[in-house]
Amino acid sequence: QVSVVEFGGGLVQAGGSLRLSCTVSGLLFTINSGGWYRQAPGKERELVATIANDLTTNYADSVKGRFTISRDNAKNSFDLQMSDLKPEDTAVYYCNVVGERFVVSESRYRHHQAWGLGTQVTVSS
Repeated sequence: QVSVVEFGGGLVQAGGSLRLSCTVSGLLFTINSGGWYRQAPGKERELVATIANDLTTNYADSVKGRFTISRDNAKNSFDLQMSDLKPEDTAVYYCNVVGERFVVSESRYRHHQAWGLGTQVTVSS
């Protein structure tokens, strides 16, 4: 089993900052990339930022210059530093990891992705 747990959500005023953290655990699981997604009420889940093994990053246009994603391979964790927050950033933020999981019954690695349960970020105007 692969477990993904997010931390750090909360309520902040517009212009403020928050840092989200995501910790991944699981035996026989190799992480290739991680990312943060968000879902606002009545909207579809959307990509916020991703980071690959080579540290290549990708950001949604709406957060470029304000959000920074990072990873700590030793801790199997991904962080999202959010600055200059806006009310439209209000959403549930989800951590996602993509990698390879060894399936013992098949004696092989299989592509696998896992999601956390999400953490609420609310930005007041």
